[in-house]
Parts: sequence; structure tokens; C-alpha cells
Amino acid sequence: MNLAHWLERSAAVFGERPAIARGRVAVCSYREFAASAARAAAWLHEQGLVPGDRVGFFLANQPDYLRLLWGAWWAGMVAVPINARLHGREAAFILSDCAATMCFADASHADKLAGHVPGACRIIEEHPFLDAASDPEAGQEALAPAPIAPRAEDDDAWLFYTSGTTGKPKGVRLSARNVRWMTMAYLAEVQPVAPGDAMLHPAPLSHGSGMYHFPYVLNGGVNVLPESGGFDGAEIAALAAHWGNASLFAAPTMVRRLVDWARTRPGPLPGLATVVYGGGPMYLADIEDACAVLGPHLAQIYGQGESPMTITVLPKHVIEDRAHPRHRERLASVGYPQPMVELSIRAPDGTRLPTGEAGEVCVRGEVVMKGYWNQPHATEEALRDGWLRTGDIGRLDADGFLTLLDRERDLIISGGSNIYPREVEEALLRHPAVAEVSVIGAPDAEWGEIVVAYVVAHAPVGENELDGHCLEHIARFKRPRRYRFVEALPKNNYGKVLKTELREQERAAAAH
Repeated sequence: MNLAHWLERSAAVFGERPAIARGRVAVCSYREFAASAARAAAWLHEQGLVPGDRVGFFLANQPDYLRLLWGAWWAGMVAVPINARLHGREAAFILSDCAATMCFADASHADKLAGHVPGACRIIEEHPFLDAASDPEAGQEALAPAPIAPRAEDDDAWLFYTSGTTGKPKGVRLSARNVRWMTMAYLAEVQPVAPGDAMLHPAPLSHGSGMYHFPYVLNGGVNVLPESGGFDGAEIAALAAHWGNASLFAAPTMVRRLVDWARTRPGPLPGLATVVYGGGPMYLADIEDACAVLGPHLAQIYGQGESPMTITVLPKHVIEDRAHPRHRERLASVGYPQPMVELSIRAPDGTRLPTGEAGEVCVRGEVVMKGYWNQPHATEEALRDGWLRTGDIGRLDADGFLTLLDRERDLIISGGSNIYPREVEEALLRHPAVAEVSVIGAPDAEWGEIVVAYVVAHAPVGENELDGHCLEHIARFKRPRRYRFVEALPKNNYGKVLKTELREQERAAAAH
């Protein structure tokens, strides 16, 4: 089944209901949404693309993003959404790695790609084929809508690029089956969606927020793109009041910003349904603060690209159950397994560990990825005996609630964005004055974590110079927020840098 059948169904059932909005203004109905997707599919076929081809999406949140995305699925293509905050070189690597035939972009992101994009990939900035109007004088005629391309249950639909322990991005292969079960998990455990309910998208459509638009397309909700193109507490509150029964996915840093804004005004936020938080660690004090300020609107999910948004859930009714004797303990957890997965805690040899013991979080089920794009060894490492090894360390309590303790990998999550130390280290090591470097994450009240670089230099160099150097090679959000210049890095007998010692040093420095 092609995912586009959902949009076709919604066009028939919900017809003139608003499907996509920009701020308070509806951009298109479900009938118009489906028609534009069908025209986009026809245009893609005219360009010589065939089902299974990879199509990149490197643009900011905007209505065309969703129309193009569903056009690609209508045509049977594989969507490759790329974080709009990435450096052009990083985005080009993804396009090259998946052998994308085409990439949709806006003007600013097309400029980013200039000089980096592989020659076999066409960059498309203008999208007139989405509209029904024709202009014979300009040689433009409306395209006849294409039929939905047949696709099998386990054909790739979404290629979600995430980084691995090496820092090189890996393409997570998600099929239509994966996406459907992910959607059902949201409807079953997070909240139901009725026609007209709204999902606000201040977070990037290329990542978590994009995953959450599916239930709304399926059930006739409206996907709302803030006019600001980002996160602003006042704008979110105004949109929730305007559309009603409005929800959003938010990284912990967004939750904190919304709380800070809401604290300045008395009373509840009208129209707000659910704030689903995830994508990074949220401390207990912040959760309790958010509950006190925002009211009964918070729900948490834990997942990763390899099992998108669907490992565990901490629903609203649990968060609000203050009478439970272990309420605070549950708030500090990431909830219990979602119904579409089986979860276990395992030792390095794969042995299942008993309740209360810490080990690697492992999961299996219909939502778990097919594997990594063109990386059979990485796939074999991640999927063992039918189980996804998440790389996260946690423990289950007697009631089945999962508490995450640490990450096996050195992933840094800052403002909901994944940052892998090796990427930053490699960028810094390109500077001629840097002899050695090790990058760690440090707790931060606003961002969850920030990037800290411990640098051994063999020539004079300052923070500003290194900062400018990083901006030439990696995305702005990945650059270190703090530099520590040291004479040597702590190492073990094998010469491996001891990041645990660096973290201890950072904690001690922060305490003073």
C-alpha cells in the first residue's frame, strides 16, 4: 500500500476541510492537497523519475514542503528529508550517499548547496506544478494528475538520516508499514485525532514534527506552519487559541521557552491540547515546572529514528496522577512500552536482564526500521536476533516503566538536535593550530546539553577563530558553545581519550 492512499482517502472523506495552514490562514483543503500531490507526481514522472528513486527535501518549514512530500509518495518515490539547519556540505553528503535524483529546496538552501551538490542530483527551487492554474501564453499548462503509483508493504518510504557512532550520517530505511504502525501508536497512546484538530509545527518537518503530521492527514486534521518559521511562545499560544484543540511536538528547550512565556500571563492557554515532548533529556525539575505552568497538557515519548517515536510513552493521565506513591519517579522515567513494540533490557551478550538491572534498551516490532541504507555491517550490528539495539542504557521497574540512565554512544542532544562529537572533532582538527581535541556534552538549563570542546593546541589560537573555522565546515548548531584549552587529554593505556574524566572535569569547573 502506498502512503498516498491516506491522502486520497482524506480528500474524499474530508473534502473542503482545511489540510495545511500558514499561521491562521488555510492554504489548501484536503481536496486541493491531494490534487497538488497528484500534479507533483505527474511532474516527477515527466522528469524521468521512477518509483523507488530518492528525492531530497532541503527547505524550511512551509506549506510546499508537505505538498511536495506527498507528491513524492504519490509518485512512488522515497522521501529523504534533510535537516534545514545543516551545512550545505553535510546536506550534499546525504544526497550523494543515497544517490538522490532530485532535491527540492528554497532559494536560501539552494545557495547552501552551491558547489557541494553531486552532479547527478538536480536542485529544484520553483514548484509551479503544484498549482492548478495554467498560463498558455507562458508555455505553461496544468499537468494532468497522475494515478497513485503501486508500492509494496515493505518498500522504502522515508529515508531518515541520523548519525552513528562514527559521526557519519546513516540512512534509516522506514517502510510504509513502519510509518503506519507509528501513526497507530500515536492515535492509540498519545491522543486521538478528530477532523479539524490541529498539529502545530514549530519544530523541523525533517525530523520529529514531520513524523507527527501523519495522524492528522489520516484523520482530517490541519497541519499548521507558524508564520515565523520557528518557535515563539506567543505565536504558539495564539495559534492554539485560533485553531483549537491544537497540539505540537517540542524538544525540551521548546517546552522551557513555552513555560517561560506562559509564566508571564495568568490562566490556562486556550485551545492547547497536548505538548508532546521528546528528542532529548528533560530534567525532573523542568517537567514539574512545566506541569505547574502549562497544566494537564504534557505527554512524553521516547524513540529514535530507527524506531520512530514509538519505543515508550508517558501519557497525560500518568503525568497528572499526582496521587500515585511513585509519581515523581514515574515523571523522571520515559514511560512504559508502546503497544506496537516489545521491549527488554539486555546485557552486552544479548542476555535478557531482570527487572531493576541496568543494560541496553532493546526493542522489536512493526515500527522498527528495515535497516540502514547501503550499510549492511551497521544494520547487522543494530539489528541482532530480531531486536534493535538502541545504544541507550536503562532499567525497567516492576510496573514496566523505563528509566534511561546514560547513552552507550557519546551522542549530544542540544535543543532537540543530535550532535555527534566526532563530527565536531574532525572539523576542529582541520585547523592547523589544533593538535588534539575531544568533544563532550555538558548539561545546560536552556538547551539540555551544550557542546564543549577540550583542545590541545600547538600554536596560539582563540575561541573566536575556532568558532569561525567550525562554521566553515559544520552547521552552526553543532559548533562548541564552550572551549577548554588544556595541555593534554586524559587517556588510558591504549591511548583512548577518557571522556568520562573530561565530563568529571567539566562538572567540577561548572560547580565553581
